[in-house]
Amino acid sequence: MKINLEDLNNKIENQDYIQDLETVKYGDISKSKSKIKPYAEKMIKEVAAAFKHDSLVQTQLAVTGQRPVTFALETNIINLPYSNYKKIVNFFEEGQEYPLNVYFETRSDYVNVSHFRIDQLATEEEVEKDADKVVDQLVEAIIEKLTVVREYEAPEKKTAKKETKKSKTAKKEIKKKK
Repeated sequence: MKINLEDLNNKIENQDYIQDLETVKYGDISKSKSKIKPYAEKMIKEVAAAFKHDSLVQTQLAVTGQRPVTFALETNIINLPYSNYKKIVNFFEEGQEYPLNVYFETRSDYVNVSHFRIDQLATEEEVEKDADKVVDQLVEAIIEKLTVVREYEAPEKKTAKKETKKSKTAKKEIKKKK
């Protein structure tokens, strides 16, 4: 499926796309490929259906627990989430059609400093040609990101040492005494 910039922006702005949200507890999927796979299969099935019906899609898997994380698949012409759709115009020209790709998004306070990561997962052709392979890629990507979230340590905040008036005055007095 190809889409022009105006149609893409209109569909995203009007939320004219297939949307799905599944919520699962971390303990229900843990690090098990076999437990994650049914969710990945459902997400890829929704993406394939969207391509078949010339529609956009946003399908999400929210994992609850001590370190919550939301995984999403979105079809788009660029690796920007739908929430930043207004910025897409900066990268493409009006009047041309662009192919859609499938992007894998990870949102969590424990993924990186920006709390967000987006990667291209597949093209439309790859989904149509071998959906099972794309499902396996998604399972691997989810496991990888769950590991990142589980092992994430926030960077230490840099604290600038500010001298107070009192300490500056004290230093001046020490110098005067010498």
